[in-house]
Amino acid sequence: MKTTVTALLMACLMVGRVSAAGVVAPQPSKPVSPAFFTGKWYEIARLPTKSQKDCEGGVTQFANAENGEFSLLQTCHLGALNGPLKTFDPTGKITPGSNNAKFVLTFFKVLKQEYWVIDRSDTLDWFVMVTPGGTYAWIMSRKPSMAAADKAIIVSELKAAGYPVEKLIYPLQPGG
Repeated sequence: MKTTVTALLMACLMVGRVSAAGVVAPQPSKPVSPAFFTGKWYEIARLPTKSQKDCEGGVTQFANAENGEFSLLQTCHLGALNGPLKTFDPTGKITPGSNNAKFVLTFFKVLKQEYWVIDRSDTLDWFVMVTPGGTYAWIMSRKPSMAAADKAIIVSELKAAGYPVEKLIYPLQPGG
């Protein structure tokens, strides 16, 4: 029994990290181009977070991707697409040796959170981002909507990794 548990823990460490809920956060599967860290991304789906409670129309705007550092402006509207604007403006730093697929955001100059881009389209039309502890996940797209087939595949992959996809929130997007 002890050998089985040890083997399982070692396998999880090699694949990703395990959350308290038993979610295995997969390692990033593809390198990320520096172009990823520029431009606008729309939030297609997310697992619930306290900071994004009641957020609709979530957008992340990456800028100034130089020397492994970048800035962001994350916005959403509270309660409805025409609701009050909520903003976050963290800074980011790409984790060296991660093929640009891992980065750390710093909020309010002191709070740090690591994120992994565990999958992306070959054309950089969408990506899947998670926290390595397996607690949070986001599906992001360059457009306010994405193909249902792509979304279904991503949700299936998240489910296979143990994420509670039944809790995914699909925020409204203008034109989405």
